[in-house]
Amino acid sequence: MKGRVLIIGMGLIGGSLALCIKAEHEDAVIVGYDVDEEQARLGKMMGVIDEIGSSIESEAEKSDLIILATPVSVTENIIARLSTLSLKKDVIVTDTGSTKLSITTKASSLIEKGVCFIGGHPMAGSHKSGITAAKRILFENAFYLFTPVERTNPEHLNILKTWLAGTKAKFLTVTPEEHDYLTGVISHFPHLIAASLVHQAAAAEDRSALVGRLAAGGFRDITRIASSSPTMWRDILLHNRNVLLDLLHDWQNEMDKVTSLLESADVSGIYDYFDKAKKFRDDLPVKKKGAIPAFYDLFIDVPDYPGSISEITGYLAREEINITNIRILETRVDVYGVLVISFQSEEDRMRADECIQRLTKFETSIGIG
Repeated sequence: MKGRVLIIGMGLIGGSLALCIKAEHEDAVIVGYDVDEEQARLGKMMGVIDEIGSSIESEAEKSDLIILATPVSVTENIIARLSTLSLKKDVIVTDTGSTKLSITTKASSLIEKGVCFIGGHPMAGSHKSGITAAKRILFENAFYLFTPVERTNPEHLNILKTWLAGTKAKFLTVTPEEHDYLTGVISHFPHLIAASLVHQAAAAEDRSALVGRLAAGGFRDITRIASSSPTMWRDILLHNRNVLLDLLHDWQNEMDKVTSLLESADVSGIYDYFDKAKKFRDDLPVKKKGAIPAFYDLFIDVPDYPGSISEITGYLAREEINITNIRILETRVDVYGVLVISFQSEEDRMRADECIQRLTKFETSIGIG
């Protein structure tokens, strides 16, 4: 397709969308704008975008597609600015925010003027952020949700899907209300619970200084999403407040059930509680992407001698296998420690596992979450 695409927000999502559109539509002109001029400059230098936008107002009126890849609160402000401009008749405006009802409501100012606004949410992410982390494969096989309103022309939705075909994502259409409930259940609420677990562990250190030391390993892994951006999650919780309040009420009821099981020492009830949870969790798709980015981890038992870690990373570098994160769970003199390496995809994890088993005598095990 031909046309000018304005992407406002040159971060991981905006940059990755730019790469996908450029790859699929060679005749399109990709314009990037960011309040952080350095991000836009890097985007141009890296070839992620074709031009740097001088301002939202000057570029928006020339654009055929406008993508708002900014935090939800910022997106709402930009929508208000766009509603005062003379946009092209057939322009399509979309966003990438993780809440949709408030944004769609705000976009009524555009819709009333005859501008097509279609809410969007690519359910993909990374351990890294910023334009330098942008990847064309970021959205591949991930779910990409659209939340058109009743007045949306189906043809406009098809055009938007064509623009975004290079993401190779799985497109789904839902209402803004359903979107916020779904993401509340399987993304927003788990982040809230992870943060609360960390708070509880931090408070427990008042009783025992060993809590912090023992909270490594499994506890660190199940709460790793609590390390997400506080600013981003503040905005998400406020914009999806009603859904989360309902979920918190349900959670309190769930914890009341557990409390009752423990108080009555209900042996079979406690077993059934964990058994049902295990069965549901085990039936979840393993290799498919969901609302929370998966962590493809490889656990490697390494002896504590100089150069063991650089030996492993050297082999991976030689095989051109990208690493997203690396950490040591435990190393003690004369015993094996555990090196945990995280990868962007299962394919990279499998290649790394094969590489290490082929070139070293280190034992490995797989982790995915």
